Amino acid sequence: MKTAFIFSGQGAQYKGMGKELCDNFKCADDIFGRADKALGFSIKEICFEDEEKLNKTEYTQPSILTMSTAALSVLNENGIKADYVAGLSLGEYSAYVASGAFNFDETVELVRKRGRFMTEAVPEGVGAMYAILGLDRETVENTCEEFKSQGFVAPANYNAPGQIVIAGEAEIAQKTADALKEKGAKMAVKLNVSGPFHTALLKPASDKLAVELDKITISDMSVPVVTNLTGAEVPSKDDIIPTLIKQVMSPVKWEDTIKYLYDKGVDTFIEIGPGKTLCGFVKRTVKGVKIFNVEDMKSLEKTLKGMEEIK
Repeated sequence: MKTAFIFSGQGAQYKGMGKELCDNFKCADDIFGRADKALGFSIKEICFEDEEKLNKTEYTQPSILTMSTAALSVLNENGIKADYVAGLSLGEYSAYVASGAFNFDETVELVRKRGRFMTEAVPEGVGAMYAILGLDRETVENTCEEFKSQGFVAPANYNAPGQIVIAGEAEIAQKTADALKEKGAKMAVKLNVSGPFHTALLKPASDKLAVELDKITISDMSVPVVTNLTGAEVPSKDDIIPTLIKQVMSPVKWEDTIKYLYDKGVDTFIEIGPGKTLCGFVKRTVKGVKIFNVEDMKSLEKTLKGMEEIK
C-alpha cells in the first residue's frame, strides 16, 4: 500500500474552511496562529468570516496553504503519513511544506506575494480562463494554435481526461472556447478567476517570484514531491526553485501527475485542503484506487476509519 497526499489549489476556498479542525485540534489552531504571526493579520478571520477577502488571490493563496497545512498536521498527529506528495498549482507549495523542504512560516508569506504578483501580471478583465469538457488534448491544443495569430491563447491545466482549461487574452479565449464547443465540447465554462494563470502571460509574476524564492530556506525533501510542471518527481532540492519559477507560467500537468503516482504504486489518494475537486480528477484519471479527503471533522473521521480498514 502506498499513499499520496494531494493538496487543493486556488478556487477550492469557501467561508468557514478549517474552522472545525481548529475547534477540535490544537495542532490545527497552532498553524493558523503561526500564519497570523508571519503575515501580521488574521488568516483565521479571513477563512472563517470574510468571504470577500478570501476570494482575492493575494489572500486566497495564504488562506488555502494555511488551511491545508492545518489539516495535514491533524493527519500527521493521527499517524497517517505519505509516500508521495503533490498539489494542484498553489497546492504544490503545501506539498513542499509537507515534504519538509519548505518552512511553513516563510511559505505562507511567499504565497501571499505570489498571489499579488499573479494579480498584477495581467490586469483584471484582460485575460480569461475556460474549462473545456469532453475533448481530447490534441483537439484543444490544435484549436488554440489556430487562434494564436489573433492573440494569445493556450492550454493552462490538464486536469483529467476530457477536462482541460484554456487561458489567454479575454476575447481570443472566448473565441477559442466557442470554436471548441462547435468541435464537440460538452461544455466550455468561463472560470471565476482574475487572470490567465499558468500561461506565458504570467511571465512578469514569474520574474518577481524568482527574487522572493531566492530568499527561501530550502531543506532536503523527506517525502518525494511530484510537480505539476513535468508530472514527475522533483529530482533534488536544487531543482525546487527553478521548478516553481516556471510553474506559475506553465501548464498544470495534473493528469500526468496522477498517472505518475499510480505507476509508482500509489493505491490511496488523500486530498488535503478545502473541497473535493482533486478527488474527482483522480476518479476520472485512474481506476481501482482508494480516494479520501480531509477538510472537516466528518471527512477526517471517514478518512481515519478508511485508512484503518486498509491496514
